[in-house]
Formats: sequence, structure tokens, C-alpha cells
Amino acid sequence: MMSTTVTTDQFMQAIMDTLYMVGMSLFVGSLIGIPIGILLVVTRPGGVLESKMLYAIINPVINIVRSLPFIILLVAIIPFTRLIVQTSIGTSAAIVPLIIYIAPYIGRLVENSLLEVNPGILEAAEAMGATPFQVIWYFLLPEAVGSLILSLTTATIGLIGATAMAGTVGGGGVGDLAIVYGYQRFDTVVVIATVVVLIIFVQGIQSFGNILARKIRRY
Repeated sequence: MMSTTVTTDQFMQAIMDTLYMVGMSLFVGSLIGIPIGILLVVTRPGGVLESKMLYAIINPVINIVRSLPFIILLVAIIPFTRLIVQTSIGTSAAIVPLIIYIAPYIGRLVENSLLEVNPGILEAAEAMGATPFQVIWYFLLPEAVGSLILSLTTATIGLIGATAMAGTVGGGGVGDLAIVYGYQRFDTVVVIATVVVLIIFVQGIQSFGNILARKIRRY
């Protein structure tokens, strides 16, 4: 019952594939999602760059993408994935839907973090003659940095879960290993090992995010 056909090299490669998918998706998703979150805050009614039209476009688009479960999004955009990376199988192919999934999610988390900033700070900045860019760069973002770290921590954990789901369509990583060997070949050891690795990943990332956010908030 405790034997397995998966080698240590296969398992380590699966872990590296998962880290690769999470790292690349988080990096590109953050480059897209953080500006989206800032736009949502500054263009909303009463924002420093209020734009009802722009807000009315961005907000529903984010809601539409976020309303799709990742597994459905993964399958729905297969033609687009093939167009971008010339394949729909493997770690590189999984990164495309992962980015589309995580970018609006990060955008919404960033929006929530920025909305926690005391409005009085922004009003004081505007009263001192700060430009909208200065308000955002020197007041809004620095005040929210602790919350932003926790938001990115939450997004990273969400990505880990999404990479596991990507394994159902051959996305690679520990999710793929769990499906192909653990589920389809009834390999209990692989399932247990996958669960343990995912728990360690999540606990480690959450603890690191909490510690970093706590240290920053003390300054």
C-alpha cells in the first residue's frame, strides 16, 4: 500500500514545475493586477482621478473573469493558450490561464487594500498641492504596503491551488502528478506526498507574508 512507482527525480521535477508556474504567474499577474487595482481606486466615484466611464469598464470586466471557476477558464481559453504558446499541455501552457485567473484577483485584492487607507491622509496630501501621481506614489501605496503584502500572500496561495487544478488537463506540477499517478493509478503514496507538499507550501508562504507585513507595519 505504501509503495510507489514515482521516483524522487519525478517528484522533485513536479515541485520545480509548480514553483515555476506560481512564480511566473504571480510576477506577470502582479504587473497587470496591481495597476488594475490602483485604477479601480483612483477612478471610482470620489477618487483622485475620478472617471465614471473607465471605472464602469474595468469593474465589470474583473467581475466577469473572477466569476469563472479556474477549471472552466482553463478549458475555455485553450484556443487562446495554443495561440500564445503553441500548445495546451504542460507548464508553459498552464501559465497563460493562470495569469488571466490571477491578474483580476490581485486587482481586486489591491483595491481592497488601498481602500483601507485613511481618507484623511489623501485629503491632506491634496490640500498640500500634491498631484494625483504624487498622492498615489507617496501617500496611498506606502500607507497600504503592509496590507498589500498580505494581499499578494493570499494571491500566491490561491495560485498554488490553481496550479494543482491545472494538473487535471496535463498542466504539470504536483497536481498533474497527483492526478496521473495518485488518482488514475491508485498510488496512495503520491497523493499523501502531494498533500504534504502543498500544506508546507501554503503554511510557509502564509507565515512569511504575515511576518513581513508585521515588520513593515511597525515602521
